[in-house]
Order: sequence, then structure tokens, then C-alpha cells
Amino acid sequence: MKLSTGFDISASALTAQRLRMDVISSNIANAETTRGSYVNGQFQPYKRKMVVMEPIRQSFSSVLERQLNGGSSAQGVKVTRIQEDQSPNKLVYNPTHPDADANGYVNMPNVDVTKEMVDMISATRSYEANVTALNATKAMFVKALEIGK
Repeated sequence: MKLSTGFDISASALTAQRLRMDVISSNIANAETTRGSYVNGQFQPYKRKMVVMEPIRQSFSSVLERQLNGGSSAQGVKVTRIQEDQSPNKLVYNPTHPDADANGYVNMPNVDVTKEMVDMISATRSYEANVTALNATKAMFVKALEIGK
């Protein structure tokens, strides 16, 4: 195992959490967007997006081969996709809205701002924890260099 593996793991997590915060920000910004896409001649409301992450997994044989050849195996987390939330949109009664149907209901996005804020706090805390881990790894490197003096 390389000494910089801790940096690689923290870097992958920082990148993934940053993307997650960007997607959450987009969801909050579009929480009232009734014309998010144009499908079959009609406007559709914005659909909430979610980031799907997985640990970086490799087969045992590929990890063993890399280690034997002096390489390093990738570790950490990766974003596999950004998917749309399939939960139903909200119907809001507002007959004065330009996108209201004949009954006065507006098809609003399926974005819950409270839920998005909770997700944003979670992503921020995870980001901060990975910065702390990165700084701890850096401190260990510095201490190891001081031993050699």
C-alpha cells in the first residue's frame, strides 16, 4: 500500500461530495421551475436529480497484479450516475399561474426544499470530514519526515 493512498481516497470523496452539492444546489434553484423540459409538445416541470455513488471496486486479481508490479490500486468512491427522482410531481392550486390546467392546478417539480437542505448539510459535513482526514494524512507525512532528521 502506498503512503499516498489516504490522499487518493480523500480526494475521490471530496470530488464526489462537491458534485453532490452542485446537484443539490441545482435542485433548490429549480424548485419552482414548471417548464424544465419540453416533451411531446408540452412543457414538463423540473425533475429532482440525485447523485448515485459507489465504492471503487476492483477484482482481487487486478489489485494483486498492480501491487506486484509496483502500481497502486484505486480506492475511494466514485459517482456512477446522476438520476432523476421518479416520485410524482406536486399539484398546487393556483388558477392565476400561466401553466395552470383547466381546473386551476399547476404541475410543480418534485423538489422538497427542506429535504434538499438536509441533504446539503449531510454533503457539507461529509466534505468537511474528508478535509479533516486529508489534513491528518498530511500531518502524518510531516511527522514521518521529522523522524528522519
